[in-house]
Amino acid sequence: MNKNQHLLEVKNLSVNYGSVEALKNISFYVDEGEIIALLGPNGAGKSTALKAIYGLLEATNGRIVSGTIEFQKKSIKNMQPYDLVKKGISLVPEGRRVFRTMTIRENLEMGAYTGAQNRGNRMQDIIDKIYSLFPVLKERRKQRAGTLSSGEQQMLAVGRALMLKPKLLLLDEPSLGLSPNYVKTVFEKLKEINREGTTILLVEQNVKKALEYADRAYVFKIGEIAFEGKGEDLMKSKAIEKSFLGS
Repeated sequence: MNKNQHLLEVKNLSVNYGSVEALKNISFYVDEGEIIALLGPNGAGKSTALKAIYGLLEATNGRIVSGTIEFQKKSIKNMQPYDLVKKGISLVPEGRRVFRTMTIRENLEMGAYTGAQNRGNRMQDIIDKIYSLFPVLKERRKQRAGTLSSGEQQMLAVGRALMLKPKLLLLDEPSLGLSPNYVKTVFEKLKEINREGTTILLVEQNVKKALEYADRAYVFKIGEIAFEGKGEDLMKSKAIEKSFLGS
């Protein structure tokens, strides 16, 4: 990709839920190879931004009022999630949403459902790679997903999203409901996935942990972007420390 091109670019995006303005003319971008975090408290608008990118606003009675969303310089505004998957964008939703009565192996196979090319040996190669990334999934591959711990289910949800080898991986609150040990494990695995070539955009309430791993971050406050910058710089920011890190 041309170095002057952003992989994903959101410009002047405004979103309403009925008469409520959830996002107010926000702009941000994601470059190939980055880990970008959208941060902030509940209700700040970060998850709405992710829903707008992934075509999920209608499901929550939201709508884009104005602005553009481009992936690889082409508009994806208001596209359906199944079309975005084909373009190389996968989502790990909030709450994991694994198929609880299916086995781990069956959940992974469902992640490749729209990819007819990922059959036979090629699918097995991808599954083997996911098992290598998350050994616990291989150990329990015949176990029903509903019997896994929250942390293991999050690993499965990430693995399922990787089945079509996305260019861009979106995650909504990946640390939500996890123990501190699993939070650390999930973020370390995301770093490993990123090193292997997948660009990552994540929404996260755990500001401190996200800033440790993100290349850059955008901090939301009441529908607007209040701060932006490199993860390490924001971690040192007194304004971020006062507003979000409890000091």
